[in-house]
Amino acid sequence: MTVQGTENPSRRGRRSTTMGGMPLNDMPWWRWRSNVRSALHMLSDPAFQRDVWLSGVDGYGDVTDAVYRLVEDTWLDHWSAEKYVGTIFRDSQEAALVDTAVLRVLRIMHQVGPDAPVTSYVEHQGWPDAVRAARDAHVRMATSDGEDPDAPPRTLEVLRILTRSA
Repeated sequence: MTVQGTENPSRRGRRSTTMGGMPLNDMPWWRWRSNVRSALHMLSDPAFQRDVWLSGVDGYGDVTDAVYRLVEDTWLDHWSAEKYVGTIFRDSQEAALVDTAVLRVLRIMHQVGPDAPVTSYVEHQGWPDAVRAARDAHVRMATSDGEDPDAPPRTLEVLRILTRSA
C-alpha cells in the first residue's frame, strides 16, 4: 500500500538540510539545542543586553525568557547536561560548559527573582561570571554547528520560524 503525503507543488525538490547552517540531522534533538543556543547567545552578549534588554527592544524577550529557553525542555535546572550528550550536546566538554553557565545564571535568578528587572541581573556582582560562562558555552556550540558566534542574536520570531520550518 502506498501512502501519499500532502505535497505542495510549488515546493518541489529537496528540503533544506540545514537550519541557519546547522545540519538538521546532526543532533536528534536539534530544536532543543536551538533554544539552548539562543538563550546562551543572549546571555553571553553584554552589548546585546545593553542595546536590547536594557533598552526594552521588542522581539527578544528578557532575561527570564532566556533562562526559560535554557531549561524549559531540558530540565537543566534539575540535572546535568551530560544526560543529553549525543542528543542535544555533542560531547562532554560542551555539556560541562553548558552546566557551568546554567548554574551561574540560575544562582543569580534565585537571588534576584525571576521577575526582577534586567538591571537587577546585569548589576549583580556575579553577572560577569555568568556572562563569561554563557559565552564559553555559546562559542563552543556555535562553532561546532558551523555558525559565527559573533553574529547578533536572532529574534524569538526568527527562532520560532527556524525550529518550525524543518
